Amino acid sequence: MSWILLVLAGLMEIGGVIFLKLSEGFSKIKPTIIFILFMGFSFILLSISLKEIPISVGYGIWTGIGAAGSVLLGMVIFKEPKDARKLALVGGIIVCIVGLKLVS
Repeated sequence: MSWILLVLAGLMEIGGVIFLKLSEGFSKIKPTIIFILFMGFSFILLSISLKEIPISVGYGIWTGIGAAGSVLLGMVIFKEPKDARKLALVGGIIVCIVGLKLVS
């Protein structure tokens, strides 16, 4: 169950980052509120998952999911440049996430 909560926490972090961008520096109230909610839930789920998962593994996976997801959704939603090197590096993050899960 902790692993599911950790993945959900990572997904919530991705949502938070997307709404952080949409808030335009916290100048738009609705995206700012949604950002706060996503990040709040993300931290709560991360906190619960870390009761059973070591911090070194849990935090690494949480940030990895957030980083990889943010890059990929940035390309899709915000039309950020797609680059083979960028995609390869995101692939590396995903490999590291899987590796951390396998060794823990």
